[in-house]
Amino acid sequence: MDRTGSVQEPQVQLPSARPSDPLLHPDSHMDVKGYQWVRWRLWLCRLMAPLSLGLLLLVFHWRPRLSILLRCCSCPLALADILLIRDSFGEQHVVEVLTEEMDEGSWEMFGEMEDTEWRDNVELYKEKKTLLRYYLYEGLRYVWLDRKGAYCPVSVLSEDWTCKDLHGFQRGLSLEEQVLRRRIYGPNLIDVPVKSYMRLLFEEVLNPFYVFQVCSIILWTIDNYYYYASCILIISILSISISLHEIRKQSTTLRNMARFVTNVTIRTNSGEEQCVSSLDLVPGDCLIIPQEGLLLPCDAALLGGECLVNESMLTGESVPVLKTSLPSADGRFSADSERRHTLFCGTQLIQAKGGRSDGTGAVAVVTSTGFFTAKGRLVSSILYPQPTNFRFYRDAAKFLLFLAAIALGGTVYSVVLLVRFKASWLELVVRSLDIVTIVVPPALPAALTTGTIYAQRRLKKLGVFCISPPRINISGKVSVFCFDKTGTLTEEGLDVWGVMEGGPAGFSELVPDPRRLNPGPMLSGLACCHTVALLRGQPLGDPLELKMFQSTGWTLQEPEADGLDSEFGDHRVLAIMRPPPQLEPGVGGAVAIVGRFPFSSTLQRMSVVTVAPGGQSAAAFVKGSPEMVASLCRPETVPVHFSSTLGHFSADGLRVLALGYKPLDANTDFRSVERELLETDLTFLGLLMMKNLVKPESAEVINMLRLANLRTVMVTGDNILTAVNVAKSCGMVGSDEKVIFVKATPHTPHSTPTLRFSLGDGGSAQDNTEVFTQGLYQAGFGYHLAVNGRSFAALCDHFPEYLPKVLMRTTVFARMAPEQKTQLVKELQKLNYRVGMCGDGANDCGALRAADVGVSLSEAEASVASPFTSKTENISCVPLLIREGRCSLVTSFSLFRYMALYSLIQFCSVLILYTMQTNLSDLQFLFCDLVLVTLLAIVMGRGGPSSALHPSRPPASLLALPVLGSLFIHTCVIVTGQVVALLLTTSQDWYVPLNATRPGEDNWPNPEDSSVFALSGFQYIIMAVVVTKGHPHKEPLYRNGLFLLLLLLLFSVMAWLVLDPLPAVSSVLQLFTVSDMNFRLLLVAVAALNFMISFMAEVLIDLGVLDCLRLLRGRRPSKKRYKQLDGVLSDTPSWPPLNRTLSPSESSVIYLS
Repeated sequence: MDRTGSVQEPQVQLPSARPSDPLLHPDSHMDVKGYQWVRWRLWLCRLMAPLSLGLLLLVFHWRPRLSILLRCCSCPLALADILLIRDSFGEQHVVEVLTEEMDEGSWEMFGEMEDTEWRDNVELYKEKKTLLRYYLYEGLRYVWLDRKGAYCPVSVLSEDWTCKDLHGFQRGLSLEEQVLRRRIYGPNLIDVPVKSYMRLLFEEVLNPFYVFQVCSIILWTIDNYYYYASCILIISILSISISLHEIRKQSTTLRNMARFVTNVTIRTNSGEEQCVSSLDLVPGDCLIIPQEGLLLPCDAALLGGECLVNESMLTGESVPVLKTSLPSADGRFSADSERRHTLFCGTQLIQAKGGRSDGTGAVAVVTSTGFFTAKGRLVSSILYPQPTNFRFYRDAAKFLLFLAAIALGGTVYSVVLLVRFKASWLELVVRSLDIVTIVVPPALPAALTTGTIYAQRRLKKLGVFCISPPRINISGKVSVFCFDKTGTLTEEGLDVWGVMEGGPAGFSELVPDPRRLNPGPMLSGLACCHTVALLRGQPLGDPLELKMFQSTGWTLQEPEADGLDSEFGDHRVLAIMRPPPQLEPGVGGAVAIVGRFPFSSTLQRMSVVTVAPGGQSAAAFVKGSPEMVASLCRPETVPVHFSSTLGHFSADGLRVLALGYKPLDANTDFRSVERELLETDLTFLGLLMMKNLVKPESAEVINMLRLANLRTVMVTGDNILTAVNVAKSCGMVGSDEKVIFVKATPHTPHSTPTLRFSLGDGGSAQDNTEVFTQGLYQAGFGYHLAVNGRSFAALCDHFPEYLPKVLMRTTVFARMAPEQKTQLVKELQKLNYRVGMCGDGANDCGALRAADVGVSLSEAEASVASPFTSKTENISCVPLLIREGRCSLVTSFSLFRYMALYSLIQFCSVLILYTMQTNLSDLQFLFCDLVLVTLLAIVMGRGGPSSALHPSRPPASLLALPVLGSLFIHTCVIVTGQVVALLLTTSQDWYVPLNATRPGEDNWPNPEDSSVFALSGFQYIIMAVVVTKGHPHKEPLYRNGLFLLLLLLLFSVMAWLVLDPLPAVSSVLQLFTVSDMNFRLLLVAVAALNFMISFMAEVLIDLGVLDCLRLLRGRRPSKKRYKQLDGVLSDTPSWPPLNRTLSPSESSVIYLS
């Protein structure tokens, strides 16, 4: 057996947000290695722990992998006590294998499951026991599968359940089956761990940052820096206390949100109904839902009746959704492909009906529990967020190593000096290590988050909430932003614009008001083909369907309590639609809905089954995208000019839906009829046009983003011509720019894949394209590509060489299914784009989570559907977020540079004074670090963002030439300034050299120390001014009033300390009193000159003076694939090849290095 293995995940036909989705769970492609404890190694490590003064345990805490390698030996996974897991992001985790004894023979109750698959037989006290081997990782339970030789998520038990299998569970589980499943699946609980204060304190103190702080405090105490060590200790204790309080508060809040236990009713195999705790629910339990609904504690498939569900907690969508019964079919059940039949954990069931024999309540079967539910996966994504691969954070870690190298050089220099001065061994060690605490600032990690914290507070005040603060900085680097259309760029509600009936003879005249339609199938279809429901007498449902239904003037009536209605032949009725009184006596009377198949984004349609009074005239009505409905209708019933008519209305920006119907045999069993049988051989009825107005803010925001060189893309499920019209209306496509339609066809038994670029409606060639064929760039035209979901799928499958080029120029993606939106975001990220996504949070959840910056427009304060949630119901939050992200990123850069320069200033001061056999005094260190640096670092990040978006984005690399060049130049100026101050001091007539026979602290106060302290104090303030950036991404410095006031105050304090300090203050700070006023003024003049040189150097660097150095190495191409590809396309005037049909073998390939 192999010693390593992989965690096997269930394969699904469609991309889904199950545990196999790497966006939600990094364990999708985990590598697992097994280890067993080695007793002699364990005892050896226990012996070495006290001998190393706990250092070994500290190393084990920081590097768990090392602790496993030293205490264990590798072994087969089936025999492992400990597992070392490496997730898809390269991070390693250590988990313990748990075992649970099972009753012999209990596995046979699990139906067809193999007996050897789930157990491990071991010899224990000479008795054969059956053990369940499993481990817990990020809340999920993984069980050992002997047949697969791997640990698999326990959800694999139910991954092959078909819809028919689920219907078989309506009879309920036996008591023995329930007990067995509870032991295997574990409790149905989303339990967020809330650690005790002692454990949190232990973990926080062992953080490398605080370990470094503790060692530094001990070092300073040994060096007699009591005041400084005491202040840092107090600040550290306060910082730890605040951090522990916030961590525990957040954990408690999340636990209260996630943890939910209630009593539910289940059905057993004996037919009895029992009230049990939701903790005991297992997949396969038959759940009885009361008529008044409940807050669902698990994921379940709805098998009987209908439920009105509020899913706002998961999707951010406030409109209730109608869920219908799952058809009994042989296909495998998938919660994502069957969303309209699935009840998700954490959602509020408002009402249930038609599921039981008396017509009340509903019946469902549990499909997932605990962290395997939809709510559990989203809670897990908060607890264990995806690592942010951002260059700024990577460079910060590298720069710390660079500072550590400088510290090493300073340590060597100080050792040489101290040996030369014949210092004691204690002083030698203390002084050498003191250099490390100076060069590597322990407050650097905290300083880097200051800008993000300020930005998060400003966003919250403006109604934008963030659950992932590191993404604020990332939003400053977004290069392309994708927008959903309906409800995002356009208004949520639609108004009926008109109806056109159609048939073999063509389309009728446009009827603006559906009430004027003659009674018949078209009017009945408009009145009943929807999922609108009544709640306390008020109709609720999708805004589009609500408008369509209300436009007919018909009324909705709920059936009797038992659902059986004698008026309609004793069929079980879901809803009754009654026409206005004047139509009741004649043709087109009341219609009862007896079956319903809700809208599916994948199928692009919905359907209902209706009967007339007396149970006669049964019919199926289908509503959906015109292309889909027309493909399901008999060809002879579709008007000849269908495509041109649809294109005309879509090009005008109208939302177009088509309706079809099919007469049914009244004796059909409508409760078990399959959807596929209903939705074939339809008769085409006509088109419904709805006007969807663009929000007034959309055009302004899109124009703002385009001026800022931010690419904008529309991703919608609507018709491609409608989407192009909206793109033109909101400014994504300019009035003088062309739209080229991309049509790709997949492989079929009768044809090969093809690809075509056309100025037509997606396929037809046009005669007016000669000027374009001369070359788009040469002719001076701008152009945009438009592609639909079907062509996008064909491009991905058959034309991967062309896909990057199409993505580079496509602005409109239409008829995109939810999983295709997610795939599009990932494909753009492969081109090295930083992708933003803005949507309404319903069908866009996957794309919102996949994007680098996802913004959900929702009334919820903190939706888990995306990192950012905006209460503003338009896209005006997008430029706001980008401006705040750029401001935060610039602030983080400024603070990083300031903290680095602060360390270098103090490093230079200490080395210069070491050379003179002295050092800064205790309170001088304290004054510099707390009064000057800390106050400035806290306040300098308060500056807000610029009011406009600049075309350039702020840099994200700390190792770029301008940053490193700036630090080098400023360091040279700092060293020169301090050396000049020292030389000026030693050249004075009153100067008396230090007594070399006395230790440094006995030489206080002395002129060398005082002059270096004076100039370094000014330098801390000067650098705060120099590195604080304003234009173009932040407000000017003078707009940060508190920072400006603090600068003036500190400049005044330092000038006072140099020119005329009080004797008491000089005594406390160990300052040397100089009576020569000219010398004092000379020090201030040196500081002023230092400021001028540093400020001018920074201005020149900002203007690009250092760019001349790049000319020496030659121009290097960008490493970003989209920039390389853009250059190639710009130099290819013959692309795209218009009106040519390409096959995969003809497609040219662009190779990128």
